[in-house]
Amino acid sequence: MTHLTDMTDASSAGPSAWERDLYAHLTTHVEAERGLLQEYRAAAETSPSKALRYLVNMLIEDEIRHHKIFTDLAESLKNDALLTGGEPAIPYIDFDQASNRESVIDLTDQLLQKEQEDALQLKHLQHELRDVKDTSLWNLLVDLMQRDTQKHIAILRFAKKHAGRRKR
Repeated sequence: MTHLTDMTDASSAGPSAWERDLYAHLTTHVEAERGLLQEYRAAAETSPSKALRYLVNMLIEDEIRHHKIFTDLAESLKNDALLTGGEPAIPYIDFDQASNRESVIDLTDQLLQKEQEDALQLKHLQHELRDVKDTSLWNLLVDLMQRDTQKHIAILRFAKKHAGRRKR
């Protein structure tokens, strides 16, 4: 298997110095994430606190997702830099293609409405949980869900914004 970091001759056709450096950064980060994931797993297995184990298991889920994203970024970069012609792990933005534009805008509008409704419900729920914020994890979990909802809204707004652009 060819790796971008193996291609160090900048005079040859192939990845640029920027691509090689970025690929090295991404793959190094994948290894660091793997180490952190192992540390989290060890913490979850050894902690005497059920609450900490619960929270660390949530962090493990996030780290697994982060590991996949960094792996996909590295593979997509390699696909582009080596001109393999294959589909990248992370697709190119295609929201603005004529056949996609209206559908993407309609879908994102519908999903944005649902996420905004969810945000209001979570805000209300957090208010309801204020009496147990120092005795349970519930308030923290609702806060994290509110943050996830804001992330979902940002993702949908990104898609809608790019669907509204016309190709040049």
